[in-house]
Amino acid sequence: MGGRAIAKAVTKIAHRSKGCCTPERGKVDPSPALLSSASFELRRAVEETLLSIPGGFFDMGARQPKYPVDYEGPRRKVRVSPYRIARHAVTNHLFARFVNESRYRTTAEVEGWSYVFHLFLPEEVRNRPSPPGAPWWRQVSGATWGAPEGPGSSTKGREGHPVVHISWSDAQAFCDFTGLRLPTEAEWERAARGGLKHKRFPWGNALEPGGRHLHNVWQGYFPDLDSAEDGYAGTAPVNAYPPNGYGLYNMTGNVWEWCVDWFGPPEIGPRPAHDPEGAATGIQKVLKGGSHLCHSSYCERYKVHSRTGNTPDSTTGHIGFRVAADAVA
Repeated sequence: MGGRAIAKAVTKIAHRSKGCCTPERGKVDPSPALLSSASFELRRAVEETLLSIPGGFFDMGARQPKYPVDYEGPRRKVRVSPYRIARHAVTNHLFARFVNESRYRTTAEVEGWSYVFHLFLPEEVRNRPSPPGAPWWRQVSGATWGAPEGPGSSTKGREGHPVVHISWSDAQAFCDFTGLRLPTEAEWERAARGGLKHKRFPWGNALEPGGRHLHNVWQGYFPDLDSAEDGYAGTAPVNAYPPNGYGLYNMTGNVWEWCVDWFGPPEIGPRPAHDPEGAATGIQKVLKGGSHLCHSSYCERYKVHSRTGNTPDSTTGHIGFRVAADAVA
């Protein structure tokens, strides 16, 4: 995609008033599935992260949506079948194993750039292009999953952090190679709630119960000062903070996570939807959970019902994913 096409694409974030969360790259179809498959060792390593989630009914969405443009509501009853989902997001270490076996090249590698948050860059390069309405993002040549801040950076010391700069197409390629899949939004949200009913966070309703930080979000003054009172400026290890009632880590905060669904309004009918999968087609895919950049002053999308959407080829330094699978027969 050329510079003019990129510029056109990123300007389309403005109409939804939330491009600051996940700026777009453009609008392209997902890449095709890989033709080879993972080794037994890699597939076992990925499957070992899966936990079983019971099927049943739960109340999905928000009763009083904060961002109507996100289609967070209305709250509705949904039924899901039993399934499995990873206890944490895919790590840099696990993604590196995938790349080493598959020789896959991510969207950011093919396109030659990705979006990096300005505070993670040296002063001398902070004047690089940024998308309209989100001046804290920088378009950085050479920023990829293996070089999260661009040339000269690496994931050394962050092997246990979530892999980032991952497009939906990249996440789907990982799933195709390992024989797994992305969760549906309904599966993701049921898992995030951890068995609790009508709560805003995986642990309850208080953002910081007893003054404790239970997920990785922004503290301070966005976008120029993150005081890192929760222990991290940037991503945290995938198993940071206590797990929820289902044993899952970081279902809110840290990194946005791709779901399989196309983004759009929820399915509403006279009866509860059973295993809903979203719209049949669309322009953007669903992202859930918020990230370490979420803050009440501009993007309070760090709750279990929070959602946003982005094109399947979009990549940033705060987008990752976790895998899912059907229940074992």
